[in-house]
Amino acid sequence: MNSDSDHLLIDSAKRTIGLESDAVLALRDVIGPAFAAGCRLLINTTGRVVVTGMGKSGHVAGKIAATLASTGTPAFFVHPAEASHGDMGMITRNDCVLALSHSGNTQEIITLLPLIKRLDIPLISITGNAESELARASTVHLLAAVESEACPLNLAPTSSTTAALVMGDALAIAVLEARGFTAEEFAFSHPGGALGKRLLLRVNDVMVRDHEIPSVRPGATLITALDEITRKGLGMTTVIEEDGKLLGVFTDGDLRRAIEAHKDLHTTPLEAVMSGVPSTISGDVLAAEALGIMERRRISSLIVIDDSHSVRGVVTLLALLKAGIS
Repeated sequence: MNSDSDHLLIDSAKRTIGLESDAVLALRDVIGPAFAAGCRLLINTTGRVVVTGMGKSGHVAGKIAATLASTGTPAFFVHPAEASHGDMGMITRNDCVLALSHSGNTQEIITLLPLIKRLDIPLISITGNAESELARASTVHLLAAVESEACPLNLAPTSSTTAALVMGDALAIAVLEARGFTAEEFAFSHPGGALGKRLLLRVNDVMVRDHEIPSVRPGATLITALDEITRKGLGMTTVIEEDGKLLGVFTDGDLRRAIEAHKDLHTTPLEAVMSGVPSTISGDVLAAEALGIMERRRISSLIVIDDSHSVRGVVTLLALLKAGIS
């Protein structure tokens, strides 16, 4: 491919981006009372928002439904043709319909209008024609008109679908802010993602517990502590009193220092060489916070205690990283 051809491709891309950018910017001039009314309908919907559209508008409608659902507004996509053949049963009297059609006269959607009216539910439409049949039948109509498609034939939906998508995003974000939707609520909709893990996973979820907790009594010898550290594989052991309360911690580092000081492994009591002020944490603290504490203190584990200072578990840096906390 020669340089002239490259310039043609690059110029085409820039023209497309320019036309679609203009279409999006033009939406700011039409945002007004109708948009606010549409937001209120979504906020006051006690059921779900049913988003529908045909063809390319259908693909955009699916994305808008997903955005609404992940930002605190229960929503799902219904294909208009399928709705005419049974899927209307998915729509209830507590729902609200959001319909997308650039022409506003898409037959598959127009066919649904009498059924939507019969259910007596709100209808919000996003079209490029304020005089269309869909626009006139809507409770609220949002205009997303474009001067021309980015397609040089002015046929392939390009600028129009971009404008409709941005209008849908504007609805979702405005409603999100009106609801006071929080990052933690967002995480509940995205439990598998990095944000979900950071905001939902707690120390209790990743700590070792019960028989997996390395523990010895303060009167035990260094060799006993070494055996416990080796068996449990956490690089440390808790030192607990008979009533289960935490007294201290003995780590690989403490063992190394004891050996360097020529302490006898078989006779030296653990209480003579243990760390008496271990780093602890509560089990209901976010796992991400535990990771931050370890990084700041340059340690690889935290002992989990309850209100009575009894040991409930141990959370390690490795466990947090394996859980996807970073």
